[in-house]
Formats: sequence, C-alpha cells, structure tokens
Amino acid sequence: MKQLVLTCGLFFLVTLVSAQSVPSCCKAPSATAAFASLGSDVNFQNAHASPVPMEYAAIGNMITFKTPDGKTSSAYFLPAKQKSNNYLIVFHEWWGLNGYIKKVSDMLSDSLPNVNIIAVDLYDGKVAANSDEAKNLMQASTADRSKAIINGAIGFVGKDARIATVGWCFGGGWSMQGALLAGNQLAGCVIYYGMPETDVARLKTLNADVLFIWANKDEWINEKVMDDFVQNMKAAGKNLTVKEYPADHAFANPSNPKYDKGSGDDAWKNTTAFLKKSFAK
Repeated sequence: MKQLVLTCGLFFLVTLVSAQSVPSCCKAPSATAAFASLGSDVNFQNAHASPVPMEYAAIGNMITFKTPDGKTSSAYFLPAKQKSNNYLIVFHEWWGLNGYIKKVSDMLSDSLPNVNIIAVDLYDGKVAANSDEAKNLMQASTADRSKAIINGAIGFVGKDARIATVGWCFGGGWSMQGALLAGNQLAGCVIYYGMPETDVARLKTLNADVLFIWANKDEWINEKVMDDFVQNMKAAGKNLTVKEYPADHAFANPSNPKYDKGSGDDAWKNTTAFLKKSFAK
C-alpha cells in the first residue's frame, strides 16, 4: 500500500521547471504559472499514466472552510488519533484530490498518530481522469485562488497550530509555497518533485527545515534544479535535506512503468521520519 500511496503523489508531481528542458517562460516566480506551462509539454503529459479509479473505505471526512477571497473550499480531513495541535497539510498532484491522495492521507494518519491531516483541494472539487483533463485543470488554476485556499486552511487549523506540509509534483511546488505562507507556525516541509522557491529573500522567511525528495533521472526536476535549490537554501541560511534516488520521475508509483519499489519505500520512510522529527521539536 505504501507504494501505491507515494505514487499517487509522486509521479503526478512533475511540477517543475528544468533549466535545460523547460523554456524560460516557465521560470516565472509564480508556481502556478510554472506548473501550468509544463501541461503543454507532450513528454510531460506522457509521463503521467491515467490513474486507476480507486474505491476504498475512507477513514477521513470532507470538510469545508472559508477562504480570504470570500469563497469556501473543501479538504479531506483526518483528526489526530491523539489530541494535538499538530497539522499536516497535504497537497495533491495535478490530478486533483482523488482517491490516491486520500489513501496517502490515511497512511500518513496511521504513521503520525499525533498529527491532524488536512488534504486541501486546489481544484475546487474537480478531479482529472486523464492527462488531458489534468493539464486543463492545472492551467486553469490560479496562484491567487490556491493561496487563498492555503490561507483558508491555515485559518481553519488556528493560530496555535504547528503546521507541516507535504506534496507531490504540482503539489510539491505548493507544499513549498504553503510552508512559506505558514510563517512562524511552520514545523517542516516535504517536497516530492516539486518546484522549489528560487527567491532567496523569500526562502529566508522559512521557519523550519525542508526535505527534498529527488530522482536523479528526472527530466524535469533535473540536477540543475536541485543544485540551484541547494545553493539558494544555503544562501538563505536554511536547512535542506536532499534524498537522492537512482530513479526516474514517478519512481514511487506502482502503476508507472518507471516504478521503483525499493526507492519508493525508502522515500516514504524518510518522509515519515522527517515529519515525526519536525513535530517533536
């Protein structure tokens, strides 16, 4: 099950910009713009096999909360098994808040009994069944709306909450942005194949450590992207842990031809260990 989980996010997470394979327009500071530009890349689309519909008995429930733009948003929520002010915000990949991400959230809840899990819906109820639909949803999403949803979730958990973030591909980039928006409430941030923030001034505002899961054969989140992130975090004086795997994009997705069970399992172990340590501080 762990493998299935990771995959859900991991592969879809092809969120990022590579200085070698993505045009300069994709390097815009807006994470949404960068992600959306990749949607028109045929190779990017082909790297994402359509998700298999998943039916299971969900442990959590859907909730709604108000957002600063005067609207409402929804999320998949699992209360901590042990009463706690620890919250993990989960960010879906470009498919949307589907069964895979809910299952990943269930697994995170099992691994982190003292953490409340809230998987936000950046597509406002829409879910893609194939890469063409995912491309349209990703390109239709806006940075302003996504930030409003994240700020709404932060408001929902409350000013006393300790917050960590995790996301894959499209959601990996938003895990980074969510961490920045969390301010001094931040406990930690995990990015799977997501677009790192490139503005050193913004990185200086991070209030916790970051774990970056990286596949060294990834065409989009390549070595240049990883190296730049390492240097930018160093310049910002922030702690970054990079876990490198001898694998390709989507290596943790069992339904992907490039699935690597060993790497996927290890990435999951590193993710849960990092989050446990982050909330223990």
